Amino acid sequence: MSLALLPVFLALGAFVGFLAGLLGIGGGFTIVPVLLEAFHWQGFAREHLMPLAIGTSAGTIVFTAFASARAHHARGAIHWAALRALAPGLVVGSLIGPQIAAALPPGVMTALFGGFIWFAAFRMLHHQADAATRELPGKPVLLGVGVLIGLIAGMVGVAGAFLVVPYLSRRKVSMHSAVATSAAVGFAVSASATIGYIFAGFRTAGLPPYSIGYVYLPALLAIVVTSTLLAPVGARVAHSWPVARLRVAFVGMLFALGAYMWWKALHL
Repeated sequence: MSLALLPVFLALGAFVGFLAGLLGIGGGFTIVPVLLEAFHWQGFAREHLMPLAIGTSAGTIVFTAFASARAHHARGAIHWAALRALAPGLVVGSLIGPQIAAALPPGVMTALFGGFIWFAAFRMLHHQADAATRELPGKPVLLGVGVLIGLIAGMVGVAGAFLVVPYLSRRKVSMHSAVATSAAVGFAVSASATIGYIFAGFRTAGLPPYSIGYVYLPALLAIVVTSTLLAPVGARVAHSWPVARLRVAFVGMLFALGAYMWWKALHL
């Protein structure tokens, strides 16, 4: 790893760690675009840029989501019944997602990533206009929901909050509890997705040194150092901010990053 990029990775870790605690997200929507540029600057092979960025992002989220979930658990905010019902499906889906993503052309994967970000933003906007009138479904339905969330989140190297938070909060789960539960979901999804990306790239030629499959260890370690320190800070802020402000912060970030990834897709 070029030492010139070390401050970038440390600053990125601090930023996404704070976001993880604040919004219940693992930070993948922020990590992947920055890693994509950093890996391009380092001269990594074009065909490996997006899988490496996504796989490394998933690896960092394991630590960030754990720190965030632990902070939210200390406040008693995690909906454990929903998490237990979702968990088996989350693991299965997030193991399959990386195998699909690794087989796609870089430009297509980048465009899909931007599309998922915008989908997340529109879901949150739509949720703002709707009242939470439905109860949580039974375990079989939540198992299927978990597979779908895990599959999508595993493909794009994110924690799945852009699906988990709207889904839970529309089913009479408070916004703060939905955010806290999404942090715990992010740990399960990212751990499985990281294994999936390691497996997908394990025998791939042309990967940079210090990579394990599609996980680039120097960037992962640098990001994790600061992200785990800042996640509890974000969690404290989340419990002091009003719900409306949380939603606005989430939507604004997603729209900006989605636009960037669509622009990037045209240049890969």
